[in-house]
Amino acid sequence: MALFPARFTGVLHRYVAVARSPSYFPLWLAQLVSTLGDTLHYIALVVLVFALTGRGASVAVLVAAEILPVLLLGPIAGVVIDRVSRKRILIAADLLRAGLALSLVWPQGVWHVYAVAAALSAAAIFFNPTVQAVIPHLTTPDQRLAANSVAWSTSRLVQIVGAAVAGGLIGLIGTGAAFATNAVTFGVSALLIVRLRIPSTAGDDAPATRGGVGGYLADVRAGLSYVRRDRFLARFLPVQALASLATGGTGAMLVVLSERHLGLAPARFAWLIGAIGVGALVGPLIPNLFAGDDPDPRWLFLPYLIRGIGDIAIALVTPLPVALAILFIYGLNTSTGMVVQSSTLQRIIPDQVRGRVLTLLDITWNAARLLSLGAAAVLVDAIGIEAVYWIGGAMLAASGAIGWSLLGQRIAGSEHADRP
Repeated sequence: MALFPARFTGVLHRYVAVARSPSYFPLWLAQLVSTLGDTLHYIALVVLVFALTGRGASVAVLVAAEILPVLLLGPIAGVVIDRVSRKRILIAADLLRAGLALSLVWPQGVWHVYAVAAALSAAAIFFNPTVQAVIPHLTTPDQRLAANSVAWSTSRLVQIVGAAVAGGLIGLIGTGAAFATNAVTFGVSALLIVRLRIPSTAGDDAPATRGGVGGYLADVRAGLSYVRRDRFLARFLPVQALASLATGGTGAMLVVLSERHLGLAPARFAWLIGAIGVGALVGPLIPNLFAGDDPDPRWLFLPYLIRGIGDIAIALVTPLPVALAILFIYGLNTSTGMVVQSSTLQRIIPDQVRGRVLTLLDITWNAARLLSLGAAAVLVDAIGIEAVYWIGGAMLAASGAIGWSLLGQRIAGSEHADRP
């Protein structure tokens, strides 16, 4: 009986230790500050677009505007992350996003919202994989799962607070305050990253690489070749694509489900985001309690199965408390899978190709997500939001079953180990 409390206490000690680590603390705090701004921004952006147009398809266009820069810039971003100082990339991306978010305080129309969303996504394709690429340099192997978990859990706590604040801000003084707050958080994040001490990486001390278009193309091909040769990644990529096909439409259409199926006012959409945030806050504890520092890769895929069932269930119910419970489980499983995925990929991908591999995973995810959005934009008005969630849930559950069966034991046979 005392085993579980002892494990829980041990996990909390690991969380505190890694969060207080001088090498990791500035990045962790920067992520927290950015999450607060991003939560306010996301809710305000979706509400603004839906209010301006009144169409579910317009929300899909917004998400598509965020995806296209990933597809266009991803290959370039991967090479840049592996060639250029990663600290400089993080700071530049934050400063650019601060200016973009601030411009939405005075929206010029729905076209302006789409343009800013696309530009923010372009900056994020450089920022997000870079964060994942530097974590192995700021933590030890036995800290990695705890570092990814504490980042997810504390960020979701901030997301819950942000979702609650967003409803009040939007209801009282409109969306502009949320966008202004997001701009400030990006600036604070940049100041924190200035303090970050990132050891020399491929971008700082690597041997001279070929310049020009030919050199970049050669680096892109090298990253693709690495993924094809790696037995785990070559199988992981298509499973992730299927999961993205399943969730791209349902994730973007949550605001439509909120209004058309659950009958909620726009400001109450924040409640659904908050429920997901509560689940995501708790989720990272699960692998830390039961999986150890090196989780079995099946921890990546069981959450897909459970969340798929949840997507079907939420399309069948209308009472808000039941919907919130389902979304809590949704967040629980999403965060469990994500922290295991981040820790696994950081361990198995060598530093010299980490930027290219991580951006390739982002490109694949977003390409499939774009297809899903296109289908959802047509189906949501043709067959209803409930049917969109039934189809998406069934596909996601299938991706979980396939991943479990194909990849459950593959990590042990991967030809690459964690190395500098």
